[in-house]
Amino acid sequence: MIPTAALAGLAGELQAAEASGIQIAPLSERYPGMTFADAYAVQRAWVELKLEAGGRVRGHKIGLTSRAMQLASQITEPDYGTLLASMFYEPNGDIPLSDFVAPKVEVELAFLLRTDLKGPEVTVFDVLRATEYVTPAAEIIDARIQRTSAQTGKPRRVFDTISDNAANAGVIVGGSAVKPDAIDLRWAAALCIRNGVIEETGVAAGVLGHPAQGIAWLANRLAPHGEHLKAGELVLAGSFTRPVDIASGDVFTFDYGPLGTFSCRFAGQARGAAHG
Repeated sequence: MIPTAALAGLAGELQAAEASGIQIAPLSERYPGMTFADAYAVQRAWVELKLEAGGRVRGHKIGLTSRAMQLASQITEPDYGTLLASMFYEPNGDIPLSDFVAPKVEVELAFLLRTDLKGPEVTVFDVLRATEYVTPAAEIIDARIQRTSAQTGKPRRVFDTISDNAANAGVIVGGSAVKPDAIDLRWAAALCIRNGVIEETGVAAGVLGHPAQGIAWLANRLAPHGEHLKAGELVLAGSFTRPVDIASGDVFTFDYGPLGTFSCRFAGQARGAAHG
């Protein structure tokens, strides 16, 4: 177990890693008995540090929703993190790589909530009733913690990813917003195109069978902490493709077919490039 007294220090380490581009070693090596509760305690401490510095919560993200990613991470449920206002980028423009350490990008659907969602016992139908719009989105994930330990050569564990705000770093919302009952959301599909090459394709059913299922899971997962999903928040339902690496100058196009297309170009160098 990670001592409560250590949480503020670990949050500060993550904040410093994000600012400098110098990743820290996996926390799971320092605390080999680390639990999911420990990981979320670190995440909450880091988010609180950002809020104290003037950050503003705009929503949440759900990760590790596909069966393949859960098997790879040796877990049986997704993870989650917090979206802050500073993480949102406009589509169809340049995004500075200097905002990130070692970024990758994924495609998913985002749910804009019209009413609150309070667990427990929230269902997919509750999510659909509470949703104002569903819209295409791309998530920029990052690693303030080394993905592979420089000391041992071992990959980081899921506890490290959770501590690292579930790897969240950026959100791009684009395409067409639709009412949640306008289409069969399970069959919403996307192409992730980098520099004219289709790198990944997927359908939203890859997210727990239905993308709204992840939203329901999160509402229920937050309930024991006295927290809930709030009206006006945007919730990323989880990626249905593998993450794609980003390099300086890369132009990405996210094609969601009937739901529209949006693009971005990553300019400059990532913060971690000077230390890689």
